[in-house]
Amino acid sequence: MAPPPRHLLLLPVLLLVSLLRAAQMETVHAAAGEGDRDEGARALLALLQRVQSEALRALGPRDFDPKLYVDLPLAPGADRAAAEAALATVTTRGEMEAFLARYFARAGSDLVEADPPDFEAEPRGFLPRVASGEARAWALQVHALWKDLARRVAPSVAARPDRHTLLPLPGRVVVPGSRFREVYYWDSYWVVRGLLVSKMYDTAKDIVLNLVYLVEEYGFVLNGARSYYTNRSQPPLLSSMVLELYTATGDLGLVRRAFPSLLKEHSFWVSELHNVEIMDNHGRLHNLSRYQAMWNKPRPESATIDEELASKLNSTAAKEKLYHQIASAAESGWDFSSRWMSNSTDMTTLVTTFVIPVDLNTFICKMERDIAVFAELIGEKATAELFSQASKARHTAIESLLWNSEMEQWLDYWLPTDGNCQGPYKWESKSQNHNIFASNFVPLWLNAHNSGLGPFLDEAKSVRVMRSLQTSGLVCPAGIATSVSNTGQQWDFPNGWAPLQHLIAEGLLNSGSTEAKEFAEDIATRWVRTNYAAYKSSGAMHEKYDVEACGKSGGGGEYKPQTGFGWSNGVLLAFLEELGWSHDKEIGCPS
Repeated sequence: MAPPPRHLLLLPVLLLVSLLRAAQMETVHAAAGEGDRDEGARALLALLQRVQSEALRALGPRDFDPKLYVDLPLAPGADRAAAEAALATVTTRGEMEAFLARYFARAGSDLVEADPPDFEAEPRGFLPRVASGEARAWALQVHALWKDLARRVAPSVAARPDRHTLLPLPGRVVVPGSRFREVYYWDSYWVVRGLLVSKMYDTAKDIVLNLVYLVEEYGFVLNGARSYYTNRSQPPLLSSMVLELYTATGDLGLVRRAFPSLLKEHSFWVSELHNVEIMDNHGRLHNLSRYQAMWNKPRPESATIDEELASKLNSTAAKEKLYHQIASAAESGWDFSSRWMSNSTDMTTLVTTFVIPVDLNTFICKMERDIAVFAELIGEKATAELFSQASKARHTAIESLLWNSEMEQWLDYWLPTDGNCQGPYKWESKSQNHNIFASNFVPLWLNAHNSGLGPFLDEAKSVRVMRSLQTSGLVCPAGIATSVSNTGQQWDFPNGWAPLQHLIAEGLLNSGSTEAKEFAEDIATRWVRTNYAAYKSSGAMHEKYDVEACGKSGGGGEYKPQTGFGWSNGVLLAFLEELGWSHDKEIGCPS
């Protein structure tokens, strides 16, 4: 693994460094306190991992989902020690089924249904630009799904955390759906976007404050609200949620409430765990961030899968390195993709922590812009200037190190994996990953969110990037593919994901170019139509879609395709809000 960088940030402002160090100290103290409190919860998780392994042996691999077993709460009256003893005697399918029924409650039973009080069947001002009756009727059905996905964490979770892997949260939650029975970090951004279209401002605020609570407790937003997710985060979009909610409601109290947590989260993402220092060809030093989980064991929610993969390796050290890379890829949200592999056919070649990702640094650049805006709003002028400068420095780093003028795309940068670097890395053009991924176009999104600090791209460059996208091979009949490589991984071709459609289309829509706006509308139209056709045939919104054909849900990866689905619902509603749907525009797949 590459050695840590020498500096936290390359900014000539000591105050910013002191702010970040103070926040880091709070992070360390929060994490330490949580460790003291959670000894019982860790013991439960260790038992559940044993249950997971024994269940696979007793029940067989057919339709086996390892996550189910680490989501089980202890049944009322059941004793963990007794369950540990009983597990040792389980050998057959019947014995395993009886054991589970005796000692554990149903997975997800520690989340209770909670009708959101701000839900209305047809809210006033809902989708005013949707004139098509068919499109509007469907949008109202998707809007109604918020009721199906809304939950509250049961009071027993906070009272007895040693009996649950679910973490307590103060407010209402919206879960993605199906096997994802808990809150997830980056999913929540598009859930919030959809809730704002649905005029469900209180529910959206609860979601944001739940994430703020996680930062206060752990020092960063967890991947998800489970005890087994405390070793990693996900793409950082909390500041974007706060900004969206503030823009919709003018709630300055929310900004003040969230502001310390945003500083703390920023310190997490620019700490030595994630920060990398690189010198460009002009001798200028830049700082960018990478994904790096704090874990080198099998992921509890997928331990049987990780252990099987690692069985190909001989040494304990090699297995621990692989587990670290797997968990870091999970932190990226792109779990899994050829984007993180040196050999796209072999998962054991994951090198996630050696990749400087385009999208992660786009999100952090946006976070820094947002914090500058919030600081200005609450009268912290010096902090506003510091984070304005931080955002500009990251913008310069993205353009200097990740932009490729021949491809007219931003490319992930791969660090050397030999571990021989003793100082700042020296930038080399050959270290850019020239493979094509949808993430290569995510910086376009900053066109839509300049936070008053000026545009990220000028119109001419946005058009050049658009044309590169048009000829990239990513644009398919039903939307933008995640990559052009069909590897069987779910974050590769032919799958398309709602967040990527929205990030790219929203950026093009706000580029200032009429041509780019029309292309954005075309992308959104393809996506809306495939969502509609799949909904009509299956009765559900899907986690991902196969963009080769209209109306086809996606596949691949380590679990069965899921429905629900939080971020798909949010992106659909956001597209309809932003672009509308005329009364004579066909909503179904083109013939």
